[in-house]
Amino acid sequence: MPPRHARAEAAASGTPAPLPQVPAWVSALPEAAAPAVDVPATGDDLPQPDARASEPVAPPPTGATASAPADPPPASPSAPEASASPASPVTPAFVASPESPASVASAESSGASVCSAVPESSALPASSASSGSVASAESSGASVSPAAPESPASPASPSAPGRSALPPVPADAWARYPRGPKYLEALRTGRPAHAVWQALPSEDWPARLAEAAAAVASTGKGVVIVVPDHRDLARVAEACGRLIEGVVTLSADLGPSERYKRWLAVRRGVARVVVGTRATAFAPVENPGLLVVWDDGDDLHVEQRSPYPNVRDVLVQRAHMSGAALLIGGFARTAEAQLLVETGWAHEIVASRETLRAVAPRVVSVGDNEWQDVKDPAARTARLPSIAFDAARFALTDSPVLIQVPRRGYVPALACGQCRGPARCRRCAGPLALPGGTEDRLPKPAYCRWCAATEAAFRCPTCGSRRLRGQIIGARRTAEELGRAFPGHPVRTSGADEVLTKVPGKPALVVATPGAEPVAEGGYGAVLLLDGWALLGRADLRASEETLRRWMTAAGLVRPGNGRVVVIADSALTPVQALVRWDPVWHAATELAARTELGFPPAVRMATVDGTPDAVNALLDELHLPSTGEVLGPVPLGDDETRERALVRVARTEGRQLAAVLAEAQAVRTARKEQELVRIKLDPLEVL
Repeated sequence: MPPRHARAEAAASGTPAPLPQVPAWVSALPEAAAPAVDVPATGDDLPQPDARASEPVAPPPTGATASAPADPPPASPSAPEASASPASPVTPAFVASPESPASVASAESSGASVCSAVPESSALPASSASSGSVASAESSGASVSPAAPESPASPASPSAPGRSALPPVPADAWARYPRGPKYLEALRTGRPAHAVWQALPSEDWPARLAEAAAAVASTGKGVVIVVPDHRDLARVAEACGRLIEGVVTLSADLGPSERYKRWLAVRRGVARVVVGTRATAFAPVENPGLLVVWDDGDDLHVEQRSPYPNVRDVLVQRAHMSGAALLIGGFARTAEAQLLVETGWAHEIVASRETLRAVAPRVVSVGDNEWQDVKDPAARTARLPSIAFDAARFALTDSPVLIQVPRRGYVPALACGQCRGPARCRRCAGPLALPGGTEDRLPKPAYCRWCAATEAAFRCPTCGSRRLRGQIIGARRTAEELGRAFPGHPVRTSGADEVLTKVPGKPALVVATPGAEPVAEGGYGAVLLLDGWALLGRADLRASEETLRRWMTAAGLVRPGNGRVVVIADSALTPVQALVRWDPVWHAATELAARTELGFPPAVRMATVDGTPDAVNALLDELHLPSTGEVLGPVPLGDDETRERALVRVARTEGRQLAAVLAEAQAVRTARKEQELVRIKLDPLEVL
């Protein structure tokens, strides 16, 4: 499985490795850097990026549903190790200059083991090595994206550019970032520059990615761009098609036949630029020069099937092994990306505070000044306070308004109207909800979300009351209430049932769930972020990080200059402060420092062991953990008392040993033909 980070672990050596030089494209520093957060940087407490082996793992036999991925190889001279001094920044040698690229040969000569190539068959159809399969593919023809016709360049000439007369890449937009033009220059010269890019609000990020891809394609090298979903895929493919010929798109909705034809086009070198969703991270692009992942914190980038690869980890590993450039972009920043920056493996591309203030929308939160409490005493308890109404009313004069609601449905959760206890089904004890709408001119009764049974005569078992109240309001109910509050304006919804891609720039109310926000022509006049407590109150290690990512994704759709964002959450919370200042770098640094202090990923290597209580305890008894190993739990997994979860964590430098121990324990269970299944994940997205 690809690594959580692609930097090799430090090899045991008595002499510290010399510090490499900072790349030339990093010399231009931002005018005003974000405030730094001190992170422990001595001993084993310093989070060390490492490289896990990417050899394909055999499917687990009977009795095992997952296999622990391999951990990183020892460090090579091309992969630097962190300095013991907190004040000594470390920059990888293979980023420093064109004269010192990452060299697998040098690693082998120094005695360090180097991972094999990324498996081509993972999450993609495997091509046969026989000539018969290639001949059949040629007879059927390899298809590329309709928006980007096939390149006339011969696939046999790897140095031929994607277009014979490629237009010059505009650098005006990247010039808003102090390191942007130099990063493009590093891509044109073929240097393996690694960067974490924070896009400005209202940034046309598909065009920026297309410009970076065009800079690499002009040199004859390949490009891989991975986006979360099909809507982002369409935008990036359209932007790339305007600058590059022969762009191939890969996604699951193409169908097996068409997807295989396009995969063969990439395999044979017909297409050099590949844009797609999660599985595109394994696309066999010839001579890759740039690997890009947009919004690496999106859970769509994580495969839910074993061995549970993460797109960011796959591309980091490929960049480390192939010497390609890497770009991790997004409006927000994850703790994993911040770790890459703090350890020097990657460098950040951020705009100056002066540039940010010129384009950032005005963000208002609940209770950020005393005048709000005087004007609207109920603002802290109201679901839609007066500041949100005022922002929507002002924006509806000439532009649409986006309302983000965390929950879909009408009223997805009900409670007793008297004792406020959860309303449960009499048959299966499942939660009750209201479907909305009418039947025979009467409101539809409540129903169970588990067994779908109708509950027309609810009676609370605690207090005996028959009254129900809404505990959580969904997107459909919100759209209904806003339609009555703003008569004369159309209300559109975008969610699981129907996801909108674009909306016109006319005055309208657009109610969307997180991740389903459509793009408005000219941008939204205002964005209302409702029910912040529902996102921040989740029992999840990444609740704060995920909330800020969803807020910034929606706020990034506001028109530049005079747009407004209203977040319904306490202004004293850290994610709210990061949104108000539009400072995801500060939030990511704070989050990483907190996880380092508490011992959670990515500061440590952690594995989850899920199964029945007997199976989990039996596997934990057979583990021979490294010296820093620690077991937390097991504890019940959610409301299911029949399943438990245990957490196993070690220092980052002992991640390889942890993977080996877990794989050995699973092999022993398989040899015994154990009937109870145990699922193991290394560095999972959800820890709690």
